[in-house]
Amino acid sequence: MNRLINILESNPTVAAIKNDEDLKIVLENDNDVVFILYGDICNITDIVNKLKEFNKIAIVHIDLISGLSSKDISVDYIKKHTRADGIISTKPMIIKRAKELGLWAILRFFIFDTISFENISKALKHVTPDMIEILPGLMPKIIKKINNMVDVPIIVGGLIDEKSDVISALNAGAFAISTSDHKIWKM
Repeated sequence: MNRLINILESNPTVAAIKNDEDLKIVLENDNDVVFILYGDICNITDIVNKLKEFNKIAIVHIDLISGLSSKDISVDYIKKHTRADGIISTKPMIIKRAKELGLWAILRFFIFDTISFENISKALKHVTPDMIEILPGLMPKIIKKINNMVDVPIIVGGLIDEKSDVISALNAGAFAISTSDHKIWKM
């Protein structure tokens, strides 16, 4: 985990890839941490292996991989059949299993109302992820509140497409930014 923290301290922009074109582009840039937001049970190993060939940290959003279920066995599959460094999920039990298997675990939250905001505290009473990811990332006031509420680093993502968005989120307490916007990757 210290390796991931150190890398994100020097470059807090995480490249989130959604397709093979994004994969090709991220291999040619300086982003060392990559969130994989696409793939299926047949090609996820190849996607991760390609990133590892270029010394990238590969974190699989397990909920988005076609052919995997929302059960613990999906984490076992990622651990056994890929060289992924970690996973992202919206499901606390998936995060718990990832931690048991020694994978970095990022718990993703979508914040759209007071109930979803309050669910962060509830979820963190049952599981301790390495980091949390908050979407959308354009809410500096909420990022500050969450930063004061949790003891883990916060990554924010979703709808970040300008330098000012990145600066606002980091100033509000975000540890890193995840984005699929190629121009933000190069900042």
